[in-house]
Amino acid sequence: MKYLPITVLVACAAMTSACAQPSLPFEVDVVADFEEPWALAFLPDGRMLVTEKKGRLYIVTREGEKSRPVAGAPDVAYGGQGGLGDVALHPEFESNHLVYLSFAEEGQGETRGAAVARAVLVESDAGARLDDLEVIWRQYPKVVGRGHYGHRILFDDKGFLWISSGERQKFTPAQDMQSNMGKILRLNDDGSVPDDNPFVDYHAEEASVDDEGVYGQIWSLGHRNPLGIAFDLDGNLWDIEMGPRGGDELNRIQRGGNYGYPIVSNGDHYDGREIPDHDTRPEFIAPAIWWTPVISPGNVIVYGGEAFGEWRGNALAAGLSSEAIVRIELDGDTAREVERYPMGARIRSVVEGPDGLLWVLEDERGGSQGRLLRISP
Repeated sequence: MKYLPITVLVACAAMTSACAQPSLPFEVDVVADFEEPWALAFLPDGRMLVTEKKGRLYIVTREGEKSRPVAGAPDVAYGGQGGLGDVALHPEFESNHLVYLSFAEEGQGETRGAAVARAVLVESDAGARLDDLEVIWRQYPKVVGRGHYGHRILFDDKGFLWISSGERQKFTPAQDMQSNMGKILRLNDDGSVPDDNPFVDYHAEEASVDDEGVYGQIWSLGHRNPLGIAFDLDGNLWDIEMGPRGGDELNRIQRGGNYGYPIVSNGDHYDGREIPDHDTRPEFIAPAIWWTPVISPGNVIVYGGEAFGEWRGNALAAGLSSEAIVRIELDGDTAREVERYPMGARIRSVVEGPDGLLWVLEDERGGSQGRLLRISP
């Protein structure tokens, strides 16, 4: 049976400096405005790094004061779903000042692909800059098109770097072990492959020299457009991804697991062609929860703070087409949606701050403008 979403109402559509609607169990304050914001990460002193798709990176205070664009950001292939994407700090940022950025980059001809770079963040009286920028990972191969980059990035508590890599609207790469598209990937902090990854010793027939380092990166496969990855409070990895026409998914990620796309999906192709549902192919891992109609997830976190105590351990998904924050209860390998908070705008990203408050980026609110919101009890 298709999962039916909770009916939502548009709320806070006219927010100015603050909004507390009866339908929302929290207060929402507008902190700053951006042009197509995509991701944010907290610095140790409580300020934030915020990315914009066109390639700008800002340092922003919790009061909303924005720096000049940080110099030295990578050149990006802006357009469609492409541009500057996620941002994350190295686990030892306070000593090495390393910042990681994902972005879409140009290839030969009309081809493009996602990439991840790292650089040293330097601040001075002249402003902030990124020094020694180095690309440590690339989608392989580059293909034509501007969609499904995925490219969320995340460090775990052991210092491994996780990357969600979309199948670039090409379907078959999600099952192709000679491509790192349509996969969840696990790397060392320098982009090298950990020795204990599940496919390090995989040998594909006719694999080229360029392919040899690709399959070793793979942790799981059969993904479409994974736009969020998060660890729960027990250390389990989850991903949230856009389905085709229907069938958005939240998956509990297993080592070496195959999630079936494009062979199975609980949605169908946009041209109307049917895709067999997950229950027709039990050899593939079915999602813990799925949505039709879709929520169009932008990212996902698992809340671990105290400010919203009853939410602790729940997943919070940013909803684009659903214009909502979706709260999901996790229980082992299972999940269920428990509440949906209408925000009146496409929500690109939800992040928990060091104080347990939620910091939210709107994808857009008329034109290309989006806002940074602070959510508090």
